[in-house]
Amino acid sequence: MSTTERYSFSLTTFRCSVRFTYMIKEYKPDFRASIHCSPSGKLVQIEYALAAVAAGAPSVGIKASNGVVLATEKKHKSILYEEQSMHKVEMVTNHIGMVYSGMGPDYRLLVRRARKIAQEYHLMYNEEIPTSQLVQRVANVSIAWNCRVVYNEELLLDDAVHNAILTLKESFEGQMTSENIEIGISDAHGFRRLTPAEVKDYLANM
Repeated sequence: MSTTERYSFSLTTFRCSVRFTYMIKEYKPDFRASIHCSPSGKLVQIEYALAAVAAGAPSVGIKASNGVVLATEKKHKSILYEEQSMHKVEMVTNHIGMVYSGMGPDYRLLVRRARKIAQEYHLMYNEEIPTSQLVQRVANVSIAWNCRVVYNEELLLDDAVHNAILTLKESFEGQMTSENIEIGISDAHGFRRLTPAEVKDYLANM
């Protein structure tokens, strides 16, 4: 199996909340009552969802020749948060991870849904679910649109991590530290989230 077939990266953006889409899919009786239009005829829920995504911290996904890198800015909005209990980079399977920009509650629902889909696939076929198939099935939970992905097939994983950090720096406010960014990598050993010490080493080498 070639390295191109071994590693894949899918970028999908969800346009509205999970609850709103479920009502569309299931045709619930309160569908009409739950839609609110502005005087100009626009759907208010979708406008709110897009505004929430726009207010989210940026996230980066980079495919390298020997793995995939996911990186994001991690903002602590309250001192009541336990830093180690809240993560934006999550493992779905041993070789697949997810990251988000936008609404945390919606993201947590999608992570749980993705894990359930992956487990059901593994129980049925006794193998890991392909990344593309998992993305398609998770996208059925929410409205999505495609994004163009550009990458260098010869890029190595360490270089991809550096590129992800540089990309985040372009819109970063304040000093970037190992406490306010989060990085996950997927390679031949599987998917894992880098420790703060590993992130600190990458930042020191920038």
